[in-house]
Amino acid sequence: MKKLIYQVKVGPNPPAYYDVCIKSAAEYCKKYDIDHIVQTEPILKIRPLNSKRSEQAVERLGYLPIYEKENAFNYLDQYDQIAIVDSDIYIRDTAPNIFDELEEDTVFAGVMEKDMPLTKQYVGKIRGYSGGQYSHLKDVEWDRSPSYGIAFYNMGLMLFSNKIKEYLNGETPEQFIRRKEFERFVNGEGNWKWSTDQTLLNYWVRKSGMKTKNLDWKWNVLFKGVRDEVLPESYFVHFFLSNNLPKKGAEIQSIIKNLSKASAVDYRHH
Repeated sequence: MKKLIYQVKVGPNPPAYYDVCIKSAAEYCKKYDIDHIVQTEPILKIRPLNSKRSEQAVERLGYLPIYEKENAFNYLDQYDQIAIVDSDIYIRDTAPNIFDELEEDTVFAGVMEKDMPLTKQYVGKIRGYSGGQYSHLKDVEWDRSPSYGIAFYNMGLMLFSNKIKEYLNGETPEQFIRRKEFERFVNGEGNWKWSTDQTLLNYWVRKSGMKTKNLDWKWNVLFKGVRDEVLPESYFVHFFLSNNLPKKGAEIQSIIKNLSKASAVDYRHH
């Protein structure tokens, strides 16, 4: 089977720690004989048709970079399995082959944030976030819990087989994002003003009824979203907010070096 890890690093002056994370992905791909593509120029260049987002969000680059990842769908005819991995995810050298997690009948796999060993503070955040993003989408039956709110995948790590083509209905990546039902997400209407592709993709995956698999939390470990003491168990560490990093990522190497003894290290942002 042909396998691909797809990453995106576009726009001027991306955080320096992206290079460290992308390098870890390159080494991981070499270890497991996985093809690796890093997109460094915009291709889809998605702009809202009737933007409710801030002017800065759209005009800074002239397009929304958050939707460039979906260009990976262009490779579904060339690969049997694809993982889209955000450029702020560091893959530890102890990580197993993630493609072994994709069972024959599985179309999409990801990590539910509710399944992560989260801090109490972050649990409160996702309860509010999930309500704002998903509670108005009444045509989908969402799993809910009093503690975590509506269940959703963190789309910083997406794993899927080429069976997902069936749910793209022959569309190009741009045509897919431009579906009328997704226009409100792209425009940033209401609570979706600050939304990324995560809301759109969760809605699509859930509404389509495609066969999904909930991956173990170790495959997408939110740095400072999960409790520090569990970091040594991680496979993929997601540095999803640069403000959670000392010096906004300038000390990423020391953080990575100390992941195996995380509970003894003070990672607080000073």
